[in-house]
Amino acid sequence: MVLGRHPNCDIVLEVGAVSREHAQLIRSGDNYFLEDLKSRNGTFLNNEAVDGRRKLHEKDQIRICDLVFMFHLGSPEVTIDRPENLEQGTAVGAMLVDDESLGTKSTITSKIDFSAGRTGLLLKVNAETKLKAVLEILQALGRAIALDDVLPKILDGLFTVFVQADRGFVVLKDKDTGKLIPRATKHRRADDEEQIRISRTIINKVMQDKEAILSDDATSDFGTQSIVDYQIHSMMCVPLMSTDGEVLGALQIDTHDLLHRFGEDDLELLASVAIQAAIAVENAQLHEVAVREAAIKRDLDLASKVQRGFLPDKAPDVPDYEFFHYYFPARTIGGDFFDYVCLPDGRVAIVLADVSGKGISAALLVAKLSSEIRLCLLSEPTPEQAMARLNTIFCDARWEDRFVTVVMMILHPRAHEVCIVNAGHMAPLLRHPDGTVEPIAQELSGLPIGVADGIEFEPYTMNMAIGDSLFAYTDGIPDAESIRGEFFGTDRLLAELGGKSFENVQNMGKHIIEQVGRFAGSQAQTDDMCVTLFGRTG
Repeated sequence: MVLGRHPNCDIVLEVGAVSREHAQLIRSGDNYFLEDLKSRNGTFLNNEAVDGRRKLHEKDQIRICDLVFMFHLGSPEVTIDRPENLEQGTAVGAMLVDDESLGTKSTITSKIDFSAGRTGLLLKVNAETKLKAVLEILQALGRAIALDDVLPKILDGLFTVFVQADRGFVVLKDKDTGKLIPRATKHRRADDEEQIRISRTIINKVMQDKEAILSDDATSDFGTQSIVDYQIHSMMCVPLMSTDGEVLGALQIDTHDLLHRFGEDDLELLASVAIQAAIAVENAQLHEVAVREAAIKRDLDLASKVQRGFLPDKAPDVPDYEFFHYYFPARTIGGDFFDYVCLPDGRVAIVLADVSGKGISAALLVAKLSSEIRLCLLSEPTPEQAMARLNTIFCDARWEDRFVTVVMMILHPRAHEVCIVNAGHMAPLLRHPDGTVEPIAQELSGLPIGVADGIEFEPYTMNMAIGDSLFAYTDGIPDAESIRGEFFGTDRLLAELGGKSFENVQNMGKHIIEQVGRFAGSQAQTDDMCVTLFGRTG
């Protein structure tokens, strides 16, 4: 049976981090095996990475990303229900219990204060075997990168040091929600692995006081239901502190052995390990953040390439006319859009649009816009009807309060006419050969599309004389800000368009972009910039 994200897998795992074909279960005679299929994030058997083929035994745990399965030969004897209050990301079979202390007399025999900072190792134990085991833990932590590698190594090493330990677990605080999440557990005996109940009372006390505690009689000290049920007699719990004094979580080791309780030397040894373990946890968390950010950057880079694929790579070839366009988003992906659509009878539609908002949500609307504009222009007889149909499409409740300003300029090159339909966008600027510049049909600008259904848009038709050029732009041009907090503004744009003569529209367009860049200087771009410009040459 193949496990993976692809619908054809025998067991479909609908999680983005799971590979299309992640792992497989193989039966050979009476034996069953687990094999990783060269997945991106690996397959783990009892928290060990699977390399090649591994034989499965009763109650083995198989982990694929955040999904954990238990293997049974035949029907399982015990069904593990997921408690409703189990936080996301919790280790399987582990849960934090909100049980209050029932004890009356404290028998906590030792404490170590972590609040003053971490000054290094606290080793006072002379036992050669324990010192060797601690060194092995530290070496293992130095090689570990991911949390799933770090935490089991900590517990495995501690069970070697503390032979009387029956249970151990690491609880970490989620950075986003602040919730405590059990991330790793270990049991000495296999029959204890069905479920582990962790007392939130103990964890909260250690993390709030920033003190490591040792209890000779945990039942008397805390008396919580989880401790009473499991018959814990001796326990040690230490906070995990970051380099800047932030509490990352807690580490607890306990036993129900009456004859072999933990001592003060044990607590100092555990505190010593916890100092180094916290460094490893902090580094692993930073590594996870770096991996997530790198994945997001890859996705955004891909999205940017896809979005640029919606835009034309070259201008149309129209006799007696030349074109210029410019597009640059403020972020990796943006909400500005332009396109050239060739229509019947040799007409060409030049479209410029600006989606409200920025980033991914705006980019998704751009993707919708790019296909719908072409459909509307090619299926409706007039540009005003095409705009009305586009408006109806974007009045869908799924887009919530999003709207789009759009200007359509339909060029009829044989008649040298341009029909303009404006939906809430800034009026295009007409530049004459003598350098005079005027906004076109500003009073006919209707509401943006997506605001209200049933709107009628008015067209405006004008003639293009030789040397005339039509400049359309998004608000990233006038809203460009200098380091002094000033805006480029429409007045400055009009002055730059009419202030000098240009050989062609290419020079005109490049001049405007250069002037905006020079004005902004080192100030970061805050809005997407898009320009379309075309003019009659002969």
